[in-house]
Amino acid sequence: MVELTSGNIGTGLAIVCGLKGYPFVAVMSQGNSRERALMMSALGAEVILIEQGPNSTPGRVSGDDLERVELAAQRMTAERGAFRADQFQLAASVRAHYLHTGPEAIRQTDGQLDAFCDFGGTGGSFAGCAAALKEYNPRIQCYLIEPEGAAALSGKKISNPNHRIQGGGYSKSRLPLLRPEEIDGFLVVTDEEAIMAARKLAREEGLFVGFSSGANVAAAIQLLQSTCRGKTILVLLNDSGLKYLSTDLWT
Repeated sequence: MVELTSGNIGTGLAIVCGLKGYPFVAVMSQGNSRERALMMSALGAEVILIEQGPNSTPGRVSGDDLERVELAAQRMTAERGAFRADQFQLAASVRAHYLHTGPEAIRQTDGQLDAFCDFGGTGGSFAGCAAALKEYNPRIQCYLIEPEGAAALSGKKISNPNHRIQGGGYSKSRLPLLRPEEIDGFLVVTDEEAIMAARKLAREEGLFVGFSSGANVAAAIQLLQSTCRGKTILVLLNDSGLKYLSTDLWT
């Protein structure tokens, strides 16, 4: 199996492939934190790091960097006769969140949910949860989060493709897994807001998370201070802060 990854899907596939006995090749940009590559390697994956583009910033993955990884993953899939998971196209990603994550949130809140906001990576978690939530209660508002300066999905001009929020915001104007009718609005989060939220979660709540989780909480705070004051908002905390110890998230 071959897949491009910024860390999370690669870690999951490394675990499954290890259990099943399938060789797994994770193709990743050098701009991602090195802890991610080390974790996948420890789980048995072959990790191939792709050099960043000439205009990219070390430690930050741009849309151009992701395109380089995509081309390398295509080439590797063909050369090895491999199966490609293709997370930006894989409908099973949406289905997993539709069948499990969304219903779990409804159960845990006794259905008392007013809004949901999620950072746009592949769009799988947003699409699956939004579908489940709106099926339960069409009045639940679902917001897609993008980085400031790279909010291509909402039609804004790209001014900062090298933002610091890893795991998404790749300046793509379209994510195939998203259904526009389930997006009630877009929210923009700055690098500083995402980092501050992640640090506060660690120090005040004991929740050690990464950039995109910080972005989710920062966006929820925006809603709580405006249209959702006094309401209940669902967010996802996507991965461990241990994957970012070498980045400026903690320094």
